Amino acid sequence: MASLKYWLWLTTRPGVDTAGALTVLDHFITPEQAYYADAKEFEYLPLTPAAREGLRKREWDVVETILGDCERLNVRIMTIGDGDYPDRLRQIADPPVVLYIRGRTFHFDEEPAIAVVGSRNPSNYGQMAAGKFGMELAAGGALVVSGIAQGVDCLAIKGALNGGGKVVSVLAGGVDVPYPLKNRYLYEDVATVGALVSEYPPGSAHLPGHFPIRNRILSGLCLGVLAVECQPNSGTMLTVRHAIEQSRDVFAVPGPIDAPMSAGTNQLIRSGAQLVTCGQDILEEYQLRFPSRLSASIRLKKELIQARLFAGEQEHPSVWSTPSTKKKEKASPAPAAETSPAAQAETPEVEVIPKSQQKDRFTDDELAILTALAQEEGSADQVVERTGIPARRVLSALTMLQVQGAVEEQPGRRFRSLVQLET
Repeated sequence: MASLKYWLWLTTRPGVDTAGALTVLDHFITPEQAYYADAKEFEYLPLTPAAREGLRKREWDVVETILGDCERLNVRIMTIGDGDYPDRLRQIADPPVVLYIRGRTFHFDEEPAIAVVGSRNPSNYGQMAAGKFGMELAAGGALVVSGIAQGVDCLAIKGALNGGGKVVSVLAGGVDVPYPLKNRYLYEDVATVGALVSEYPPGSAHLPGHFPIRNRILSGLCLGVLAVECQPNSGTMLTVRHAIEQSRDVFAVPGPIDAPMSAGTNQLIRSGAQLVTCGQDILEEYQLRFPSRLSASIRLKKELIQARLFAGEQEHPSVWSTPSTKKKEKASPAPAAETSPAAQAETPEVEVIPKSQQKDRFTDDELAILTALAQEEGSADQVVERTGIPARRVLSALTMLQVQGAVEEQPGRRFRSLVQLET
């Protein structure tokens, strides 16, 4: 096996992202062979000019710093070449080449791991649900996996800790860099009884662009993903998209039909996600596979969740307030005047998506499908024929397009585009 320092050399080359590192490994087999390769060999690989230039640099300063930090912080470095690297993660499209782990080392392939994700700014209902599910899943024996920054992720981790269970937080920065700083004590709690996991070395900042990339690991480590509360176009939906592409189960918490923060989860349920109202709804899906690890999880009362989650915390009093004492939500637009049946039957105005926004809103597969449906609706099989995209990816993309309100399913399992792509 290649020495650890060569793995760190490869993954810290300027211009070399995960896809680039995997391309190098596919050609050279080990990072050590890549290190000693003639620089001309990189010219034949599908790499960016910046990546080729980065691979020509053979200095060790960054590597030595990382090794020193990991030893000082008691951080384990796991590479994709290690025997205990999770197979679940290895099988995704773009697995991280290196993981930094602070805390316990879990054998994820043997764990009934569930990712809990949701809005950074959940409603009172979403805050309650996040803590409830985190607590019930952990109490029932599941490994709860989430982020830790704020909102649903943070509350799910707190719930799992207070449920006495196992937790893992997947980070968008270094395992030694609390984000936000007020969560530093929560970081220590997770590192003590569970694990902090990141593909970024110690000292790395939690940059905005890291979070969407991080989400593939959240779903990749788990059997299923639970969406607690979110909007149709959100980071949570990116994680759900990864889960679908990775053939993971998707669960969603239903919410009020007029609540903006429940629009995404309600749409997921409509598109086929499993509706769940308590941790046991999820646990029972895996009890036959993990009979020795999972047990029945009781439905915890709201008062008990409140006492465990927010004991001594004064910043959350509104979480348990009644509707009359809640902070007023932003007023919704007044309902339009009732229209006649003839008017209701008219085709709604199609949203035109500017070219500058298309890549931000849709994946390449989704854009190809929208183009294929631009002129005429069609079945999933017809979309496969028109685009040349494999059926599994077409079905995944169609699900996400429905969630985003860009495609509508018609009777007879035919699909119609609700948006127009500017050309």
